Amino acid sequence: MLGLLRAQVGVTIEGVDAFAAWACGDPSAAQVVRDAERRGDAAKRTLLGALRAAFVTPLEPEDVFALSRGVDWILNYSRDLISESDAMACPPDAVIAEMARLLQEAVRHIDRALADLDSDHDAATEAADAAIRAERELERIYYGGMAALLEVEDRSERIARRELYRRCLRIGEIVIDVSERVVYAVVKQV
Repeated sequence: MLGLLRAQVGVTIEGVDAFAAWACGDPSAAQVVRDAERRGDAAKRTLLGALRAAFVTPLEPEDVFALSRGVDWILNYSRDLISESDAMACPPDAVIAEMARLLQEAVRHIDRALADLDSDHDAATEAADAAIRAERELERIYYGGMAALLEVEDRSERIARRELYRRCLRIGEIVIDVSERVVYAVVKQV
């Protein structure tokens, strides 16, 4: 199960990397995110199919499901942020680029936590905690960006950026949910 879950996280890493590239000004990366989201959905379906067929898993089925769902949401919400940016004709700025970079970092920590989940509980917990720390830094960037929006004269741009910043923050909240689920899975195994 962990191998399939890590495969789903691998697709999410590809998508979040493309999201960060898009946020740094590469409009072609938006399609990579959309493609990764579809592959992520397929990986999730494969995982859930294997979960239904398995009798014994290293994690409880509810944990595998919650982790997979959270990882799926990270990619889905990244795709949605790009779509909203396109719809509002509001390209990413430096604040979004920095939040995207922190999401990249956090998802890699989640991958490391999952890699260690069945063999090194302390390392899995440390990696999950590192993902949470990256998200807390994302929150700091979010608040700074929101404060800077008070100086933006154009009302439409101010509103659009606020919505995009909030979407990034929501993705970060999902990172915390996934990371805390890893910690919870460790607690149940010990």
